[in-house]
Amino acid sequence: MLFHLLEPLAGQIKVLNVVHYITFRTVVASMTAFAISLFLGPWLIRTLRLKQIGQVVRNDGPESHKSKAGTPTMGGLLILAAVFIPTLLWANLKDPFIWIAVVSTAGFGAIGFADDYLKIARRNSYGLFARYKMAAQLAVAFAVGVAVVLLARYEPTLYNTKLSVPFFKHFNPDVGLWYVPFTMLVLVACSNTVNLTDGLDGLAISTFAVAASTFTAFVYVTGHAKFAEYLLLLRLPVGELTIFCGSLVGASLGFLWWNA
Repeated sequence: MLFHLLEPLAGQIKVLNVVHYITFRTVVASMTAFAISLFLGPWLIRTLRLKQIGQVVRNDGPESHKSKAGTPTMGGLLILAAVFIPTLLWANLKDPFIWIAVVSTAGFGAIGFADDYLKIARRNSYGLFARYKMAAQLAVAFAVGVAVVLLARYEPTLYNTKLSVPFFKHFNPDVGLWYVPFTMLVLVACSNTVNLTDGLDGLAISTFAVAASTFTAFVYVTGHAKFAEYLLLLRLPVGELTIFCGSLVGASLGFLWWNA
């Protein structure tokens, strides 16, 4: 929103031309996300403790884990807020990839919220049944795949369903409708990979911060015409997603600050 407010003024106030640079908006979005995490973190922790919304630990788990019972959970709400607010402030909201990223993240976030809520309501560590969780994840991933396929159909000069294969310079197969199941496989696999690394010691958010930083770099060079050509990458109009990924980095670092 700030981008759309400041962009028309850039012609009159030269210093505002910086909003046209994705690198500037990515840095500012990352700093905004980090600040939101630092500011909202203590309030959210206090609120969760007052409402007795805490981690439920299995009785048959390690003894070292039992001391963590009652640790505030639903920290994903902090991450989502710290990602969405900077993205909506600094990204170009006319870019369809921004909305695909925001809506899909909100979808997976809603699944995580339902899982945590059921754990708290039932006072056990099981949460959402695996089959329902998997079905919901597949539904969100299916919607993402369909959205990209539709964009490729209506704007083939801008969007496509080609894949960039590592170590093969000019091999970019167009998978067409197979892009949908491929997207479902990648998104659901990545989501559950995070679940496997998740624990009581902040391991998931640490690996998430590293992954988000890597995606920030990859998205930037993929969306940059000269860098993509030099690195022999498939050029895609995904530059605005750098702001979203930068927000992920800032949010994860802020969350890690309170989770350390």
